[in-house]
Amino acid sequence: MSQFKEISIEQYSCNPFQMIGEGWMLITAEKDGQVNTMTASWGGLGHMWSKNVAFIVIRPQRYTKEFVDAADTFSLCFFDDNYKKTLAYLGGVSGRIEDKILKSGLTVSHYNDTPIFEEANSILLCKKLFNQSFTKNSFIDTSIPTTSYVNDDYHVLYISEITTVLSK
Repeated sequence: MSQFKEISIEQYSCNPFQMIGEGWMLITAEKDGQVNTMTASWGGLGHMWSKNVAFIVIRPQRYTKEFVDAADTFSLCFFDDNYKKTLAYLGGVSGRIEDKILKSGLTVSHYNDTPIFEEANSILLCKKLFNQSFTKNSFIDTSIPTTSYVNDDYHVLYISEITTVLSK
């Protein structure tokens, strides 16, 4: 873990629109000694309840949701563009079917008991604070369910406190 250093949230300079929407992230958690991850391009960073927070959403059928639900913490790992193909693979294959982390070639490590990837450029360690499922009736813009949820598989929103920022 010597390649990462803890920095304050104020030192963390990022463009979340690029980092999450274009660059993607890995949501990674552990359950019963097993680690699973998924690629995500929806989410955000902000301030809520006097805390620095990350917002993520996970569809109910995703295997990683079981891991996030079972853990108190998870990590959001961000990579440079050289890993785009790896992130696409990790987002397209289920950990139920194969050991996708092993096949990806990424190295799992732990920081404060939370799984992370050594190849990441920056990492946010997150402690869960809140979750709630989206419902069709929650949408003010009623076109969103018809375009983003054709199978009625509404995301679960997680709001988590960013407890640690790691950077190379």
